Parts: sequence; structure tokens; C-alpha cells
Amino acid sequence: MEMSRKIRVIETDMRAGKMLQEREALEFRPDKPGTDGQEGHILNVYDQVQYQEILGFGGAFTESSTLNYQKVSEEQRQKVLELYFDKEKGIGYNFCRATINSCDFSEDFYSYDDTPEDFALKDFTIAHDRESVLPMIRAAQDKAEDLLIFSSPWSPPAWMKTNGTMNQGGSLRKDCKEVWARYTARYLQEYEKEGVKIWGVTVQNEAKARQGWESCQYEAGEERDFVTGYLKPIYEQMGVGDRKVMFWDHNKERVVDRSLDILCNQRARDAFDGVAVHWYSGDHFTALDVAHDLFPEKFFVASEQCTGHAKEVYGAGEHYAHDILGDLNHWAGAWVDWNMFLNEDGGPSHWLDEQRESGKDPAEIWVGASPVMIDRTTGELTVTSSYYYLGHFSKFIKRGARRIGYSIFDTSLEAGAFLNPDGSIAVVVLNRWEEDRQVTLRYHGELADLTLKAHSIQTLLF
Repeated sequence: MEMSRKIRVIETDMRAGKMLQEREALEFRPDKPGTDGQEGHILNVYDQVQYQEILGFGGAFTESSTLNYQKVSEEQRQKVLELYFDKEKGIGYNFCRATINSCDFSEDFYSYDDTPEDFALKDFTIAHDRESVLPMIRAAQDKAEDLLIFSSPWSPPAWMKTNGTMNQGGSLRKDCKEVWARYTARYLQEYEKEGVKIWGVTVQNEAKARQGWESCQYEAGEERDFVTGYLKPIYEQMGVGDRKVMFWDHNKERVVDRSLDILCNQRARDAFDGVAVHWYSGDHFTALDVAHDLFPEKFFVASEQCTGHAKEVYGAGEHYAHDILGDLNHWAGAWVDWNMFLNEDGGPSHWLDEQRESGKDPAEIWVGASPVMIDRTTGELTVTSSYYYLGHFSKFIKRGARRIGYSIFDTSLEAGAFLNPDGSIAVVVLNRWEEDRQVTLRYHGELADLTLKAHSIQTLLF
């Protein structure tokens, strides 16, 4: 008598009120002659071929998030930590981002040394972060012992910039390259003293952008030469040379050009470990393929993406899942959301405050959302669709998993397949359309039938 194998099915169907809900298990059956009619619905999974390793999933410890965390009750703090970092009760975040100095989602501009021309960094201190950022990071580490964090600067201190301010672009002064490299190394050292060893850094958040908030522009050659001539040697000298270094940290549409310009010689290829990308200029997933084919030894991290409030209850979640599947299927090894914990106004954020105080039409002000939000009036936590959709990946695709091969009968359905370190397979399938869809999972000569509700997502585990 043949024994059937079970497939766990976890589903999110926001319109039906089902969020990361486990359904009745499916059963595999033999793929025997007489199964004609199934071929038009097949989702093949091939573990015979393996691709990139998965580093993990997570969000950013922006000051906005960490300040909101500190303002809520201890019970709510524990709930936020559980939601994000608990592997059983939450969605198991294990790969997150922090900022070096302030960013647009900070209460105000700040750096670790605001003393002009302090080339000796005598006044360098992370005291600000000890109060506002580190408490949440340390609490998250207690919840997720395998948590990896990479950090990104939005701007050096104003005195190191050509425009004399942290915002509105500008660039790093030529005479400040050495001190800025030492500054970021000091940041890594001081964080490690606080019990937080930063896994890696990006050179600059959105290195091409001139923003109304903290920003600093680097041409490709400037970014390359800064790292090869200053950052890497100084990191080695100061005992933080084991940190991963990533370039670009900007939108995918120019990742090929940037990679060619950055990794143009062996010294540069040796200096950089990976590439960070954002989603704000569209999908451009195949650009990752081209960059990978050119430089297969480099890893890719989707380092920032965010969205505002969506009209549809599932809208933000679908946007996330579409991008996660696209990035992972095109060589990204990690996917990192932006803010983890905003208030009902999308803050606190000095940039949003400036927009509102300027008299700008509120309808023209972009207000971000986060997977978990706090209403300051009611004190209630709200969990949005992006949380649940992200959880379909972060909760079930483990660090060290490998993307594996798949094919699907209709590309209007989106999917991805992953082999976990324990030998289990996780398959994620997304239906962004208005009608239910029938799918037949096929794996090693066995079949299983499933129904994907309209605007739903499923994770299949076997």
C-alpha cells in the first residue's frame, strides 16, 4: 500500500480574513498515465538544480521605528518583538538594516561628530544611538540570536560635505575621505562594544540621489576609489576588516552599469563583497541576471523597499510579494523592508514634518506605512498586509536555504522554490488576479492539486 506524503499549506487571503493561516494539508499522489488534463496547470519543482544561498529577510531599525518602540508600553514592545523576530509566534526576521547617522526617518538631523574640522574625531560619540536606537536592536538580538545587521549612511556630517549640509546631495570633500572612512570604522567598533556586531555596510544609501533629506552623491569612480583607497585599508587597520562591503544601494535599473564601473579591475573586485539594490524605479529583475552573469562571485541584497497606505486591503502585501519573488528569482539572497514601526502619521520623521510645515498640500505629501504600526491616540497596534505577505517568505525560507528550479504553466501566477538546510522545500505561489486559479504541484513524479484564491498567497512546505 502506497503511503501519501503530506504538504503543509499556509495561506493569506486578506479579503477572507485569513492571515498566515494553515489550511488542511494536501497529499501527493503518483504522476501516472491517465493524468491527462493536469498538464495545463502544472507547477514543476526541480531540486536537482540549486542557485544562490538565502541570507534572510527583515526590516530597518530606523530612528522612527526605535523611538516608537520606546514610547509604547512594555507589553506592546514585547508584542512588536514577537511579531517580527520570534520564529514560531512571529515571522522570524533575521537580516536587518541600521543607519549610520540620521536619515529621513529620524526625528532630526544628527551625526556622531558635529564639531567642524574634527579630523581627529575627538568628539565622536554614539551616545545618541545608545538612547534612541540600540535598545530596540539589543532587544531584537535577544529574540533572534541569529540576527545579522548591515548599516548604511545617508550622509556624512555636514562639515565633511561639499555643500556644508547633510541634505540636498552634495558629495564627500576630497580632504575628508580618510576621516570619513575612520568615522564609519569607529561606528562599527563602538557598536561592537555595545554588544552589536554589524555584519556589513553599504558605502552610501542611494548614491545617485540628491534628496531633500540626508543624502550624498558618489559617481561610480568615486565610490570605487573611496573603498579601495581608504575604506578597506582603514577597516583592516582598525580591526573591522571582516565586515562585508556592498556598493550602489540604489535602484535596479542602473545596477549593471554601476557594477561594470565599480568592478572594473581586480583590486576593486577584491574590495567589494556584494551589491545592494532598491525597487523604486520599477521591477528591472533581469538587470540582476545580467549583473550576476558578469560578476557571479558577488551576492545581491534587496536592501530597501517601502510603500504607502494601499486602497485595497491586500495591496501593499501583493506589491511586496511580487518584488520578493522577482528579486529572489533573479539572484538576490536577502530582502529587507524599510521602517518596521511607524505611527499613524508615518513618523516621526523630520522630513515629513518639514513638508507639513511648509504649507504643502497634504495630498501631495507621500506618507509611508510599515508592516506594524502604532496609533498614538488609541495605543492600538495595527498589522498590515505587508507583514503577512512578507511572512510567507521570512517564516519558512531559512538562512542557508538555496533557491531551486521551477517552471509554471502561466506567468500571470508568480512562484519561487527553495530548499531549506533541513532538506524541506518551501514553494511560494502568488495570485494577483481577480479570479481563483487551479494549480497542480509536481515534484519527483508526484502531483498535488491546490486552489489559489483571487488576490491570495500560499506557502507550500514538504
